[in-house]
Amino acid sequence: MTPNAASSGLSRRSFLASTAVATAAVAGGMPLLTACSDSGSGGSREGATSGKAADKLLPTYVASTIVKPDIPSKNGSSAGYTGKVDLATLASSVPTRLGTGAPIEIMAPLWGTPPKPGCAYYTTLDAAAGTRITWQNQDGNTYGEKLGAVLASSSIPDMVVVPSWELVGKISSAVTAKFMDLGPYLAGDKVRKYPNLAAIPTDSWRMSIFGGALRGIPMPAAAVPNIVPFYRKDIFDKKGYTVPRSADEFLAWAKEATSAKAKVWACGDMRWSAAGFFGVRPAGSLGWNIGDDGKLTYRIEHPEYLEHLEWVRKLFAAGVVHPDDKANTGDPGQRFSSGQILVYNNDMSSWYGKTTEQAHSNPDFEIHGMDYFGADGGSPTLYPSQPAGIWSMIRKGASKETVENALAAADFAAAPYGTRERMFVDYGVEGTHYTVRNGAPVKNDRGVQEVNNAWVLLAAPAPYTAHPDLPHIARLQVEWQQRQGAFVKKTSTYGMNIVEPTRYATLSSQFEQLEIDFVRGNKKLSDIQQAISTWKTSGGDRLRDWYKELLDKNGSGN
Repeated sequence: MTPNAASSGLSRRSFLASTAVATAAVAGGMPLLTACSDSGSGGSREGATSGKAADKLLPTYVASTIVKPDIPSKNGSSAGYTGKVDLATLASSVPTRLGTGAPIEIMAPLWGTPPKPGCAYYTTLDAAAGTRITWQNQDGNTYGEKLGAVLASSSIPDMVVVPSWELVGKISSAVTAKFMDLGPYLAGDKVRKYPNLAAIPTDSWRMSIFGGALRGIPMPAAAVPNIVPFYRKDIFDKKGYTVPRSADEFLAWAKEATSAKAKVWACGDMRWSAAGFFGVRPAGSLGWNIGDDGKLTYRIEHPEYLEHLEWVRKLFAAGVVHPDDKANTGDPGQRFSSGQILVYNNDMSSWYGKTTEQAHSNPDFEIHGMDYFGADGGSPTLYPSQPAGIWSMIRKGASKETVENALAAADFAAAPYGTRERMFVDYGVEGTHYTVRNGAPVKNDRGVQEVNNAWVLLAAPAPYTAHPDLPHIARLQVEWQQRQGAFVKKTSTYGMNIVEPTRYATLSSQFEQLEIDFVRGNKKLSDIQQAISTWKTSGGDRLRDWYKELLDKNGSGN
């Protein structure tokens, strides 16, 4: 599937929203960046459930053996598929329709124009899955507003897609109050009725525990970085540039490559990649970790946090960052495509997206992912994001038949790559929505319009990467993940769906804008140091005590 173009402006929330569907379609997973959750009052709605307490809530893991990947998962990477599509040999992961045809309503975010009710795509999938779904597709850019209003009402659709970045304020507490415990249907061996759901990795299910119960059906994510420092390999090769392997090498190369007269600058705002170069932990709950000294600390309390920002500031000061990036305007992705910048950070999906975008207009265009390096030239220290960040949930009070039909839909949506069901979900109907050319499915205009859907958000298989039209891109992506995965280190909160108390909801909210201003020279180092000090005294130290109690009770995620 050709992904939606991903926005590359360095705004966390807009990045997540704009890449959610693209990443799901391209990699069989979801964005690896996840927002920290907060909650309303009430002890049962805060904290996390993990360790032995979580183990008894989880579905039994039964790996899928239907289709063998061409590139097996390694070091936490997705699995890779590089073969051609042969419709005649597609296996079936749902040989018996699990749905009974009972009607269900599903609300989900959607970016773009939603398919019309009763279209061929929807009716075909309903017939194949045994479902009868009425879709309430909502604008993904304003989904949080609609989700909050619906959860505050007395009328909730049978099934609702809940992205992690919308789990703020009252929405977070409403998840526990409004959605049912799926344990009676999925815990332990009960999940075997739904083999595609049983093949979802356990860590992803563990992230689906809210308020002490299994309430979410997850979209799994690979446990490797999903932000890639992309570079224009075609231009690097033409100019004879060597890919930098340290922070100093990068700055030296950037000065050499920049020519304002030729309207070429080395890079955009490199904060996201710099965090990997300098070993900075992710934001949110994953930023907490118990070190070798036994102390629990947050990401902003470590020297590397300031060091990575000071390095990016040097890039801006040296004039190697595009002026529009300094002004924080426009689309860095377009500047990258046009050759105005040679390096930029973006989501993994851009590897495929940019390649297809430029295939006809600029056939020499070649995008590659730069391997992360340690700032000093040694090995990097990288951190994963959580193993799930989008869930579908079923409303409390739903009938047994409604629950079973919702689970049937999720099981169909979680079909692995190389199966009949996966082709239905991703491409629709042969002849109606796509044709196969040289072993690759190609959508027609109807397919582009109708197969822009929310089925992919109901659930997903274990992370995979496949591009039948560009198999070499799939290989490059997976091999990049495998190389980076060798340096991934889990934090103490990995795999825990942590709901912070509401009183800490805005504690760290000022840092993103402060970072943006600092690297551009509009704030001083003392401003950030003061913000860190204020963070500690205004709640950070109390939040540390809260996390320590939580980890003492539940155990560490690493």
